[in-house]
Amino acid sequence: MGRELADAYPAARRAFEEADAAFGREGNESRRLSELCFHGPEDQLTLTEITQPALLTVSTAACRVLVEQGIQPSFVAGHSLGEYSANVAAGTLDFSDAVATVRRRGRYMQEAVPVGAGAMAAILGSDVDTVTRACEEAAAGEVVSPANINGPGQVVIAGAAAAVQRACERAKALGAKRAVPLSVSAPFHCALMKPAEDRLGPELRALPVRDPRIPVIANVDAEPKRDASSAVEALVRQVSAPVRWEAVVRRLASEGVTTYVEVGPGTVLSGLVKKIHPDSRIVSFGSPADLAAVVAACST
Repeated sequence: MGRELADAYPAARRAFEEADAAFGREGNESRRLSELCFHGPEDQLTLTEITQPALLTVSTAACRVLVEQGIQPSFVAGHSLGEYSANVAAGTLDFSDAVATVRRRGRYMQEAVPVGAGAMAAILGSDVDTVTRACEEAAAGEVVSPANINGPGQVVIAGAAAAVQRACERAKALGAKRAVPLSVSAPFHCALMKPAEDRLGPELRALPVRDPRIPVIANVDAEPKRDASSAVEALVRQVSAPVRWEAVVRRLASEGVTTYVEVGPGTVLSGLVKKIHPDSRIVSFGSPADLAAVVAACST
């Protein structure tokens, strides 16, 4: 993950070097973050406190390459952890501070709920109001709620494991096409994450921050954050609040955005954006082979 970028572009290499230094200050691994990104092993990379800084680093490396190519965004947004990448791109957070912070974020989220006690599932072929109703009717005193409102027909729920299972059955009874359990280490973006939010909040608020150079459309309310304080508070709140990705994309569209560039590994968000904003132009940048298409899309 990210190795081709680092091999091809000095700007990407420097991002990995900065991340290695920040990552090393936060833990006692014998291996650098860049080595884990490039070589694995997968069981290490999938640990939440390693996954989060790894994804942030690859996304930031890709973004820096694009900036060197003269590609400057008018707005930035990110899904869940990606909102940290967005704030680094906007200049709200220093990259090294973000790497250290998201490592702790991952650790706090993992420690908030014992392994196996929580769960997440994707409810497909239903709308958020129906999924919310299913959660409310299935809760039986436990936590279960929409966690990722990803787009038309895709809502992810999170909460206590048994409550999530009940909500899946209830959603199908209310007309959902499918309910797919997700392989995750914790129930993110629900009330069970409040202990993690309480631990992370003071640390985020203590960081040196700057007003973003470009607006950051936040997960929690799909509103553009134009000052450092509101951008940071959005990061604090999103730990236990749902990711309103569909609303984020609709806000970007209402602001006149017609071209989206997904930076970093994978193209999951590109697929979601296409469903929400079908007439937009969408490209991704995760390797040198993608650059020509991105430059072409951003030049027209």
